Amino acid sequence: MRVLVTGVNGQLGFDVINELKKRGHDAIGVDVKEMDITDPVAVNKVIGEADVEAVIHCAAYTAVDAAEDNKEICSKVNGYGTENIAKVCKLMDIKMIYISTDYVFSGEGERCWEPEDERNPLNTYGQSKYEGELAVQRNLDKYYIVRIAWVFGVNGNNFIKTMLNLGKTRDMLTVVDDQIGSPTYTKDLATLLVDMVETDKYGIYHATNEGFCSWYDFACEIFKQAGMDHVKVTPVDSSAYITKAKRPKNSRMNKKKLQENGFALLPTWKDALNRYLKDINL
Repeated sequence: MRVLVTGVNGQLGFDVINELKKRGHDAIGVDVKEMDITDPVAVNKVIGEADVEAVIHCAAYTAVDAAEDNKEICSKVNGYGTENIAKVCKLMDIKMIYISTDYVFSGEGERCWEPEDERNPLNTYGQSKYEGELAVQRNLDKYYIVRIAWVFGVNGNNFIKTMLNLGKTRDMLTVVDDQIGSPTYTKDLATLLVDMVETDKYGIYHATNEGFCSWYDFACEIFKQAGMDHVKVTPVDSSAYITKAKRPKNSRMNKKKLQENGFALLPTWKDALNRYLKDINL
C-alpha cells in the first residue's frame, strides 16, 4: 500500500513512517517544506502526484499556549489545512486518518470520554482540532478520527524529556496532580495506526496507552524508572500554574471501540515508559 504521512518531522509522523516501511508499505513522508497544508493547490498537487491509497495526517499546530495569541494561524493549520487534505482525499477516493485530541472535550467530570460524546473545547487549540474533525466528517465517508493524549516519542520534545532534563539540575520539583489522563507512546500508536489503515473499519477512535495517572504520578514514575531517586516531586493543584490556555482536568478516554473492531489495546503506560527510556538510551 502507498501511504502519505504528513508531519513527518514530528514525534508521531516519524514513527508512523518507520512502522509503514517496516511492514513493507510504500511510505511517503512530507512536512511543511514539501507540502504546506494551508495551501490547497500544493495539497492537491502533492497528494495527486503521490498516487497513494491513504493519508495519515499527523501534521498540526500543537503549541497549546501560543495558540491563544495565534488563533488565526492555529485554526488555519488545524481546521482549514485538514479540510484541504480531506477534500483531496474525497476527490481521489483516498482513505484518511486524522489525528485528533482529548482537547476537543470540555475536560470536566471524572468519567471516561466516549468517542461519540459531545465536543466542547476549552481552549483555542482544542477548538481548532474540533474544526479539523468536522472538516473530515463533512467531506469523507472513508475516514478514521483517532483522538490521542499526553504524547511522547523519540523524535521531539515531550514531558518525559523535560522531567529528565530538570532532574539533572534540581532535587525538588512540583507537578500538578489534578489533571488525569493516559500517556501515549508514539511507537505504540504508530503500530495501531498502520493496523487501522490496513483495514476499512472507519470511525472515531480513542487511542492512548492503558491506565490512568496524573502528571504528578507520571513524573514520579519517570524518575523511578530512570533511577533518579534524588529528585523529590511534590504534588500541587493546577491553580498554582498560570497558563494562557486552560488545560483539561479530565483526559480519561474510553478505548473499548478498538477491541470491538478487532484492534489490540496499547500496552500500559508504565510499560511504554520503560521501553521508551531504553529507546532514548537512558
